[in-house]
Amino acid sequence: MKNFIFWLVAFIITVGAAFYQRTTGPTYPEKTNITINGIVYELHLKRSQTNTHPCEIDLPLPDNVTGTIFYRRYPSEDKWSQVSMQHSEGILTGLLPSQPAAGKLQYYIALGTNDGTLLTVKQERPVVIRFKGNVPAIVMIPHILIMFIAMLLSSLAGLYGAFGNPKHKRYGVTTLICLIVGGIILGPIVQYYAFGEFWTGIPFGWDLTDNKTLLAVFFWIAAVILNRRKEHPLWTMIAAIVLLLVYSVPHSLFGSQLDYASGEVTQGLIMNFLLL
Repeated sequence: MKNFIFWLVAFIITVGAAFYQRTTGPTYPEKTNITINGIVYELHLKRSQTNTHPCEIDLPLPDNVTGTIFYRRYPSEDKWSQVSMQHSEGILTGLLPSQPAAGKLQYYIALGTNDGTLLTVKQERPVVIRFKGNVPAIVMIPHILIMFIAMLLSSLAGLYGAFGNPKHKRYGVTTLICLIVGGIILGPIVQYYAFGEFWTGIPFGWDLTDNKTLLAVFFWIAAVILNRRKEHPLWTMIAAIVLLLVYSVPHSLFGSQLDYASGEVTQGLIMNFLLL
């Protein structure tokens, strides 16, 4: 029964961390509300898109509303291009052109109604959307699953360490193995498919996803080595806390970004996230 409680608490911690990361990251659709004729509409504006096809921006708005999307490459001083939006079954839709892997666009939307009401959505602070290559499911699914298991086992090891249970050593080793397989081996493969680069963290760059993975692996290597001959549950707890903090940092904050001038993939900062 006691082991079940440890597993349950570890699972809750893991799911909570994963949910927080998923819903706060800069690639998660940006929500905004607009009011038309006294009715409030919630809009979800995309900030990430696979580049195998144009990005479809869908707005659930009444048929009497027209729309135009204004966009340009990011970062750049390009003139704003525009595309008209069309209605279909109660959805106002417009297409943003696909970009190379790690390429970004910034966009805002101008809306109008039959009675002459005009309003803009995100004109003062345009939404930034990043395009990525298609990652095969055979790579992406194992990566996500193994990283989830790593977080689960890390939380479990930390809990066992906090209560002085020697099982923390065993689960610490399995955590490290999962981190290496999921983060150090599969992670770069995912990034290569998505952005054309295997590793953009230290010593080659400042990609936050790569560097936070490296930091977590470093602490878990230290914890496993220090626990080889003599139990040091404190180090297991520290490594578990570090991984929890790492999981709480949103993906892609300092992510891969295409430099349109040079054609190279560098590290960018999605400003919309910091300004929320």
